[in-house]
Amino acid sequence: MDLLLSTPCNIQICEVTCDSFRIMWDMSPEDTARATHFFIDLSRKESKDPNRFKHRDVPTKLVAKAVPLPMAVRGHWFLSPRTEYCVAVQTAVRQPDGDYLVSEWSQVVEFCTGDYAIEHLQQLLDKAKGSTGRLLKFSVFYRNQQPDYFDYVREECGGVMRPALKDNSGSHGSPINGKLQGVFFSCNTEFDTDFYCMYTAYHYVVLVLAPVGSEGDNFCRTRLPMLDLFCNPFLTYCAPQNHGEEPVYCHASDVILEVLFTDPVPLDRGSVEQISGHHQLMSLATANAKKDPSCKVCNISVGR
Repeated sequence: MDLLLSTPCNIQICEVTCDSFRIMWDMSPEDTARATHFFIDLSRKESKDPNRFKHRDVPTKLVAKAVPLPMAVRGHWFLSPRTEYCVAVQTAVRQPDGDYLVSEWSQVVEFCTGDYAIEHLQQLLDKAKGSTGRLLKFSVFYRNQQPDYFDYVREECGGVMRPALKDNSGSHGSPINGKLQGVFFSCNTEFDTDFYCMYTAYHYVVLVLAPVGSEGDNFCRTRLPMLDLFCNPFLTYCAPQNHGEEPVYCHASDVILEVLFTDPVPLDRGSVEQISGHHQLMSLATANAKKDPSCKVCNISVGR
């Protein structure tokens, strides 16, 4: 008669990335020697039907040959970044007839996947470059807000637009979402406004502009690919060549470009004017809007 396997305990999750993790647990020496397979059951935390605790002899989700722990789990479920998951494990011994002798399910452990790594952001950057058109000259960065906003800035903030936390719009795995503060500006000549689309023909590109040595600069240096201010396909700057000339700025066509400036901006650096037209409310409609997960132009192979 086969002895029962003990229930895995002390589940530990480590080395979590946006699309992988390692898992380990405590096993008796006897079970370690006997186990031939591990069953891993993974589901999103918010799922109403997590698909756990099926019949003891029915493997769920992933059946993996027993390997030394911690075991790497990657790609099997196309893990999404910044997503909370629940995981439970069983150990199993494959019988000569092909059936499995299995342990009870372990306790359920919760964890959250991480942000996109720099290599994933480089993939997004490469895709964004492929969507840009020719560079167009422009002279004004603008920020669309209701009059009450500017009244508040004058009366309560000393006339200075202060950085606010970036919302969760755009790519779900963006390392700046909910972590980096800044003031959003647009520069496109026809549009108001991470690389993403929101079920429209145009794609959004978010550039972070951080003064050297600033808190925003220090945050971004290890998290975002750096662009050359003078030579890139999105936004360029050319200093005046002669006395009395103005600097020349150019922005990419064929994308909706948003610039997140990480330092406070005094209102007296520009002017507040009434605007009208198609672009008037677009920036207000994109708050926390998610990218289209089915778009083949702006999604990469890791989690959506």
